[in-house]
Amino acid sequence: MTEVNRLAYETALWSQGLTAIAGVDEVGRGCLFGDVVAAAVILPVGLVLDEVNDSKQLSEKKRDRLYELIVSEAVAWSVARVESSIIDTINIRQASRLAMRQAVETLNVIPEHLLIDAESVELNIVQTAIVKGDALSQSIAAASIIAKVTRDRLCVDVWDSQYPQYGIAGHKGYGTKVHREALLKHGPTPLHRRSFLGNLFAEQQQLF
Repeated sequence: MTEVNRLAYETALWSQGLTAIAGVDEVGRGCLFGDVVAAAVILPVGLVLDEVNDSKQLSEKKRDRLYELIVSEAVAWSVARVESSIIDTINIRQASRLAMRQAVETLNVIPEHLLIDAESVELNIVQTAIVKGDALSQSIAAASIIAKVTRDRLCVDVWDSQYPQYGIAGHKGYGTKVHREALLKHGPTPLHRRSFLGNLFAEQQQLF
């Protein structure tokens, strides 16, 4: 199996004299509960982080370790969140794009080019959308790790204690059997995405 060069996009841009290249990604798009979280990360020119990969391919322990490494090495990084009520109002794709835009806008360095995981952001910055970008670009992978760890910590440290009967720390808001059963038993919380729950409650009505 051929080794993926996760710096191919970055190297091409660095060779043009660009130095502030931001990787951008989001997590939580498919969840029934909680915010969608995006991150933007600018890494130093030439930095190689061999273990950085798509956050979904990494163990929690490795993600936590790489989070600390990325934060310490990054030229700039930022996180943004869009809450469930806005997701319900503008739809999840637009909410994801909004979170990514806000993450870029709150960087303390203005990027010269954005590498984005399969999306575009409404900013006047040159950008490249890369399908499966979190597996193909070190910068996007770094952003995916920052976003994933941030959201997971919200699930474990904040939301789980607010709504203990839903098991948020375990499933992170995704539509697992445990989560769906808790929803049917207790109903949705203020942090559930109402626009995602129609099918779940339609299924319940069919059962009875």
